[in-house]
Amino acid sequence: MNLLGIVAVSGKPGLWKALAQNKTGYILESLDALKTKMVANISTAKIAALNEITLFGEDEDIKLVDVFERMKNAANVPDAKADGKKLRDFFREVAPDHDEEKVYASDMKKVLNWYSIIKDLPLFTEADPTTAVAEEPVAVEEPVAVAESTKSAAKKAPAKPAKEAGVEKAPAKAKKPAAKKA
Repeated sequence: MNLLGIVAVSGKPGLWKALAQNKTGYILESLDALKTKMVANISTAKIAALNEITLFGEDEDIKLVDVFERMKNAANVPDAKADGKKLRDFFREVAPDHDEEKVYASDMKKVLNWYSIIKDLPLFTEADPTTAVAEEPVAVEEPVAVAESTKSAAKKAPAKPAKEAGVEKAPAKAKKPAAKKA
């Protein structure tokens, strides 16, 4: 699941795709059918990347990406407008270690709304580029022995005088001849 560049903006409904960044903020495009564009000011807007959001857990926080993966494999995903009991039961299934005192019904509704927005997008089914790079095997080269003559050449050369290095000293000021008194 590739959620890089997908953000939530506080005070704005839905999800946004970060297109670019300028001096004042981020240029965002909505993920709905209207493709509305806006500039979110860095100093006033609170922007959260979906791939960095976590839910409160009993022992440690649960990544939202992991919850989305479990939701993708779940048999039936309830509507975000369902009652709190149905939402809590569903979250016990997809995020069994979530902290029930800290994760409110409004949080669960928000996660379900986000899931309904991105579940049909192509980025939801493509691989995450950060994990794909990490999973590729890396060839390790063996160290090469360095010859003794190369080591001695690598020692620091003595410093050159300023004139040889291309830097010339400024000429000294010429003394004025003493004025003759008549």
